[in-house]
Amino acid sequence: MWQSAETCERRLFCRGAGSERTRSVCCCRDLLIMVLLHVLFEHAAGYALFAVKEVEEIGMLLPQVEESVLSIGKFNSMVSLAAFFPFKSAQAALENMNAISEGVVHADLKLFLETNLPRSGKKKAVLGVSDAKIGAALQEEFSISIQTGGVVAEIGRGVRLHFHSLVKGLTAQAASKAQLGLGHSYSRAKVKFNVNRADNMIIQSIALLDQLDKDINTFSMRVREWYGYHFPELIKIVSENSMYCRVAQLIGNRKELSEESLESLEEVVMDSAKAQAILEASRSSMGMDISPIDLINIERFSNRVVSLAAYRLELQEYLRSKMSQVAPNLAALIGEVVGARLISHAGSLTNLAKYPASTVQILGAEKALFRALKTRGNTPKYGLIFHSTFIGRAAAKNKGRISRYLANKCTIASRIDCFSELPTSVFGDKLREQVEERLSFYETGELPRKNVDVMKEAVKEVSLLIKVQLRITDPLKSRSGLDLTVLSLASLKVENGEAETTVVKKKKKKQAAEEMEVQEEEAPAAENGNQVEETDTPAKKKKKQKTETVETEAAEEAETPVTEKKKKKKKRENAD
Repeated sequence: MWQSAETCERRLFCRGAGSERTRSVCCCRDLLIMVLLHVLFEHAAGYALFAVKEVEEIGMLLPQVEESVLSIGKFNSMVSLAAFFPFKSAQAALENMNAISEGVVHADLKLFLETNLPRSGKKKAVLGVSDAKIGAALQEEFSISIQTGGVVAEIGRGVRLHFHSLVKGLTAQAASKAQLGLGHSYSRAKVKFNVNRADNMIIQSIALLDQLDKDINTFSMRVREWYGYHFPELIKIVSENSMYCRVAQLIGNRKELSEESLESLEEVVMDSAKAQAILEASRSSMGMDISPIDLINIERFSNRVVSLAAYRLELQEYLRSKMSQVAPNLAALIGEVVGARLISHAGSLTNLAKYPASTVQILGAEKALFRALKTRGNTPKYGLIFHSTFIGRAAAKNKGRISRYLANKCTIASRIDCFSELPTSVFGDKLREQVEERLSFYETGELPRKNVDVMKEAVKEVSLLIKVQLRITDPLKSRSGLDLTVLSLASLKVENGEAETTVVKKKKKKQAAEEMEVQEEEAPAAENGNQVEETDTPAKKKKKQKTETVETEAAEEAETPVTEKKKKKKKRENAD
């Protein structure tokens, strides 16, 4: 182990290598572990397995050794190519890279490692992998020790630099072309098969809609100020921005306005009284005269504002159609614009479906929430859902309660939209009816329907829709798919409605088990033909009493109406 620096075969990677300081003893004493290390390297051209000679982990971190990696001659003395598996086609390379990025062991990689990785020997075989995710998958697959980071990272850096020199028949130009082609195809596939690609259209549309609202308001105010020098009375008569721009574009010079243009004014304003008021105000206006050049510029600018307002209407219609395809239940419950804002703020429909109802309730009011937590004040009751009509219709004392209830329904609707295969607005309509009933309950005291009953009605309607669609598309299709979809919809866990049914089922199971035990105890006595009735033991008496009480409780729960539960619910709601 103790060798001189001159006779050490590993002098290129010793601590004393390249340094001015002379040492009589080699730094091999700092060697931590000596194992047979193989490093897996994934390239666009294929998989490569490199055999690494005895490695000094401490020495690898020295700057002299890091510089020696840049030299192909010094690096070859440490690393040698053990095996190389080229990809057969660009499609195979893309499939393997997709599997590696997802942390899955591809069949090609499995075959390559099974063929070339040594399993038996005196020294312990260790596989070095650059990515910890694929390393964990390989460890489960092959039951070998995996090493990531440290020495493996440095060796991977050198292999990446000298890969075209280490593999025979591969040039630097061919390697760069393979990397470029695989990079383009990988990025194209990621964009094409993006899960949130439909959500992105909604996010961009609602962002553009908000920007258009701001721009139209700013430009309309500019038209008002500009044209107000010539016709100031028009501002009080026409208050809407887009209508004001259309009227200013139609009138032009107020002195040229006459009875002949009254009909066209009525078409724009859609009110004969307003049109007559504009005509009378133009005759007695106190505005200044305007030159033809200024008038032309005002007309051009107002034309732009009118076109922007028309485009905003088209964009809103496009957003409505996209929401009906991506999130029909959320749109039916809370509206297209508010639903799109919720999706945009969450980042995607999947993220919104993962949020709990308490997060959806204050989504958009994060600043107010953290300010309240910092100052120990009252936390906000609602965020973006405040723009829905339900909270505006509720009384001041019930706004917090209805916002909490509405957030709960929004969470259910977003989860149905995210995970259901059939885009339908049936559940959204039913949830909207529930919110309406809850509003009327706060106002009049009329009890709303139970959530379980409402969801059962929705599942029935959806099953009918599926049957109709199957008859239209494929009449000969088996009913197995239909039953599965209906069962999956029926198995939705909504609120606590199914908790009561599960409790009743558990009670029935316990009752049946106790009856079976009693029957098994009574059966041997009947078979032996004992005519003399046996006296009941205290244990049997207790069992009989338990079964009788369970039967009476189950009968009372099935026959009598659940008045006590309603009273408890009323007390809780009043306490809230």
